[in-house]
Amino acid sequence: MILKLNENNLREACLWLAERDEQLALVVHRHGFPPLWARSPGFSTLVHIILEQQVSLASANAAFSKLRDTLGEVTPEGLLSLNEETFRTLGFSRQKIRYTLALAEAVLNGSFLFDVLETLPDDDVRKSMTVLPGIGIWTADIYLSECLLRPDILPRGDIAMQEAFRELKSLPQRPVHDVLEAQTQHWRPWRSVGSRLLWHHYLSERGRKNTIGE
Repeated sequence: MILKLNENNLREACLWLAERDEQLALVVHRHGFPPLWARSPGFSTLVHIILEQQVSLASANAAFSKLRDTLGEVTPEGLLSLNEETFRTLGFSRQKIRYTLALAEAVLNGSFLFDVLETLPDDDVRKSMTVLPGIGIWTADIYLSECLLRPDILPRGDIAMQEAFRELKSLPQRPVHDVLEAQTQHWRPWRSVGSRLLWHHYLSERGRKNTIGE
């Protein structure tokens, strides 16, 4: 059985991590427990995550909100019914039009099955997702962490997470992923919770609404 995060083990893991990392303990002390930041698995959420690639959450949320207002329910069939001009009006870049249309086609022709992902180990989920155009490790890791609620994911290349780690550890610059991974081995098997604590610090220190995962 594959372990999934929930509200109870999230809090238990925060306390476990706080005993092992004084900077994470500081986050819990200052800001309390982070949200679970759980998203519904499936097509609509993955489209939303694709929109979040390399842009602000506000920009991605605005584009996804316009898409949902246009289609009602965000489905593969609905996405394929849109023309390029409509996509551009909604705030999609040319690349993200291509990525989301490729995803829609893969779902409809049966070459990509969301239900299967639920049963796969983390690395196999990454392999299954990254064969699709425009879906790299960061996108797969966010899906693993927030949709499948896997407990030990450290999203590769997440800038907010890297910046929070830099601040908390008083580093001169953001760590590259390999360095971040090496310096968080003591967070295992709860790196998804460590990531949430970093996001919680990042958003709380900037006085922003916790919008990750909504």
